[in-house]
Amino acid sequence: MRARSRRKLPFLLGGLTVAALAIPASAQAHGIVGRADLPIPVWLFSWAAAIVLVVSFVALSTLWTTPQLQEQHRRALVLLPTALEWLACLVGVGLFVLVVYSGLAGAQVPLANFSVTFIYVIFWVGTPLASVLFGDIFRAFSPWRTCARVLSALVRRVRSSAPSRSSSSLSGSSSTCDQHEAPLRYPEWLGMWPAVAVIVGFAWLELIYVPADREHPATLAVLSLAYFLVTLAGMTLFGIEEWGGRADGFGAYFNLLSRLSALVRDEDGVICLRRPLSGITDLEVDPGTVALICAIIGTTTFDGLSNGGVWRNVEPSLQGLFADLGLSPTPALELAYSVGMLFCLGLIAGVYRLGIAGVRSVSTRYDTRQLMHAFAHTLVPIGFAYVLAHYFSLLIWNGQAIGYLASDPLGNGANLFGTSEYQIDYNVISFAAIWYVQVVALLAGHVGGLALAHDRALVMYDNVEEAVRSQYWMLAVMVAFTSFGLWLLSAVGT
Repeated sequence: MRARSRRKLPFLLGGLTVAALAIPASAQAHGIVGRADLPIPVWLFSWAAAIVLVVSFVALSTLWTTPQLQEQHRRALVLLPTALEWLACLVGVGLFVLVVYSGLAGAQVPLANFSVTFIYVIFWVGTPLASVLFGDIFRAFSPWRTCARVLSALVRRVRSSAPSRSSSSLSGSSSTCDQHEAPLRYPEWLGMWPAVAVIVGFAWLELIYVPADREHPATLAVLSLAYFLVTLAGMTLFGIEEWGGRADGFGAYFNLLSRLSALVRDEDGVICLRRPLSGITDLEVDPGTVALICAIIGTTTFDGLSNGGVWRNVEPSLQGLFADLGLSPTPALELAYSVGMLFCLGLIAGVYRLGIAGVRSVSTRYDTRQLMHAFAHTLVPIGFAYVLAHYFSLLIWNGQAIGYLASDPLGNGANLFGTSEYQIDYNVISFAAIWYVQVVALLAGHVGGLALAHDRALVMYDNVEEAVRSQYWMLAVMVAFTSFGLWLLSAVGT
């Protein structure tokens, strides 16, 4: 049985590579860079990417014979002063106030208002990158978490003045107080599903909602304030850590990506260095965790798909279908795009489920649910790769707008820091360099996913050969995601 599997391996890998490359090779090399700007054809990039994945798989199976990422091997670097933490909290609250105020009181022109660029570029795109580079920094800057902590401290102080409270009960840590003082218990069955709803909902706002409204500063300000109030209420009722780690979609998303970082802050406030990727191996998989990871990849996938020629050919038919049901053009268009997003979410989940089914075919000792949970963390590097590859140019170019918006956040002609005349420099990076970054990001993310999957397989299976055989289908998943990602990038604008 094992001998037959080994003999089939070269044919399996070759077939996967050819099949996965069929789509990218036939895709038109337009999109974000354009065929004339590339030093080599897109199909050659695609073949090289698949070859790198296959070579990485062979190298892992040959050289990586014991688990290396299950322990973080932390090394202390520096103690973070408490004052610096509270400074970050104040900065986070201040930025949130500025976003809301500029959105409500500033010029209702998207490019001239601080709130629009900050939310869609700095917050939504910049924070994931910063989280992977520097760890869970959003935890320190989160305005709702800061306000919830302050509110919790005030409540404890009021309660401490009551004679029925003993002094010993007030000496616990803030996390202990938060856990015991929460009036309601967070439902275990709910898990991460609220976070999934937040991420998908924000993606719907960004990609599907009427452009005139989704880029309207006042609309964004009102939505930001509403989210702040709901999150603050949730943290007050269910606990800061419970609600913040499961129901706060942005906190859960950024924390998930921060586990990829080589930097982490421990319980004593010490910044530590750890092995890259080792922070994601102990991910606790709650109800909705797999869906959250698939949502990160799926929503980004739809963003790329909706800018390509395939979607432009399909979308009018979908919109016409809903229009025939009596809907006006705008709701019909939004429903058509919603169907497209749901399709992408289902596609990503389906590909992962297919890979897990292949893993289970190697051994029946684990059921499908156990395997889906055990290998869920391997998709996180892929999610970040998709985000970075797709939004890198947006961050590099549109992110420069913060230079002049910081001086004129309301768009009323102010020049607070002398930078209001600053202009976006689109020559700061070439189109070809952007394409290189996108390809490298996709490759690095999928190689990281392969490494995590192989490392986990070594823990779960009795010997190296069985662990390697279990990963044939995960290799297929990685090749499929890489090829699909390259196709999305090359198909933009076609």
